[in-house]
Amino acid sequence: MLIRKIAVIAQKKNIDDFLRSFFARKKVYKPYYFQDAGLFEKYIQKNTPAALITEDSFLPLIDDQITLIPVVAIITGKLEKGLDAAITHNADSYVYPPYFEKDLEYKLERLIIGRDEFEAMKREIWELGISVELSQLISSTLDPKEMLFKIVKKISDVMSVNRSSIIRVDWMNKSAFVVASHEDPNIAGLRLNLKKYPEILAALSSKEAVLISDISKDPLMKKVRDLIIPLGIKSILVIPIIFHEKVIGTLFLRTSRTSRAFDATEIELLNTIAKTSANALHNAFLFEQIEDEKTRLEKLAITDYLTGLYNVRYFYQRIIEEFNRAERYILPVSCLMLDIDRFKDINDLYGHKMGDTVLQEFSRLLKRFCRKCDVLARYGGEEFIILLPHTSLKGAFAEAERMRISIRNHKFKSLKNKKGLTVSIGISCAPHPEIKTQDELIALADDALFAAKKGGRDKVMIYK
Repeated sequence: MLIRKIAVIAQKKNIDDFLRSFFARKKVYKPYYFQDAGLFEKYIQKNTPAALITEDSFLPLIDDQITLIPVVAIITGKLEKGLDAAITHNADSYVYPPYFEKDLEYKLERLIIGRDEFEAMKREIWELGISVELSQLISSTLDPKEMLFKIVKKISDVMSVNRSSIIRVDWMNKSAFVVASHEDPNIAGLRLNLKKYPEILAALSSKEAVLISDISKDPLMKKVRDLIIPLGIKSILVIPIIFHEKVIGTLFLRTSRTSRAFDATEIELLNTIAKTSANALHNAFLFEQIEDEKTRLEKLAITDYLTGLYNVRYFYQRIIEEFNRAERYILPVSCLMLDIDRFKDINDLYGHKMGDTVLQEFSRLLKRFCRKCDVLARYGGEEFIILLPHTSLKGAFAEAERMRISIRNHKFKSLKNKKGLTVSIGISCAPHPEIKTQDELIALADDALFAAKKGGRDKVMIYK
């Protein structure tokens, strides 16, 4: 049963007795009595009663305090004078002698019902305005991520929350990601451990809103309470976003409010927002999947399928760029051609599958020696090529020697306790009288590699 707070200002004994008798029988009201305007003004600063009952003589004293509160004036003197005071000071209703409880009850109920209906109408208009504004926001951009950010930003603007975010659920991998947060439009892809969010799991499983009114008392939050309470969070509301009867995400809101949790009207509003944003969220997921697939295909186009290193096509693209840059700014650029010595023996002894495993491990080892600006690629079979921008012949030779020795000393896990590997390395460096193009830089490194092989293998040779 909803109990309504009623403020009462009365000094006259007969009025006070009448009102106390009235409220004693009306349990739906809780009266707060004041004998002067000053005490009432202090009360009204922190409280909003459902209505005020006051003697007509106090109306001039509290005129500026009661603009938002329904007022019943009790006329205590001459009727004409009392009516004039009630009208002048905008009292919503009045009672006059003889006083009847039925009369007061009817007028008080009508005022409260009228105010509730007015507030409900204002709320509906406000919600309609938000829905219209959200529709405009959603249609204002074709970028799904920007669209979702606008949604959570709008929620934070109209509601007192310290966090408003939309979470994407990845059912296949049993994980969740923040796709939009009102705090920062760039926050996206933040991974969540769902074990730490029992309220989200509950919303996902039930497909219904989950309200945690008080974190310190709700049994659902028992396991994570110690983590959340220090953050000052009082109440949590999770609204599932459903698309074609499947939960694809949640509106996840947190608030530090100490006075109250989310009320039924706010939950209803957020449910409406969730329905409005479901299509946008679904489109955002599709957009992200397309972008991920595009990135994957782009990577496949420049990557060797076995080793994960760059392929020859990408290497040629990069060497053209780096060679032109080196010529333009008169900078050195070196090229290393590597070949695993007697790799055919590994394939013959252990099979091609073991050979592929050795190539993968060898590739990971080479990566350790390369800088971010270097370009390492599989040239073909057991041959590899490395482009070293801004690297002189002396620096390239030192790097090649370091690689050669490290590879010779490395115990390959795929070969277990068998004999290790050695490599032969050929080096070319521009500027050089015989190197006019990037193709000549590669060709001369290949010639140096051939000389290293012919010279006994496990060597580094420089083209001279």
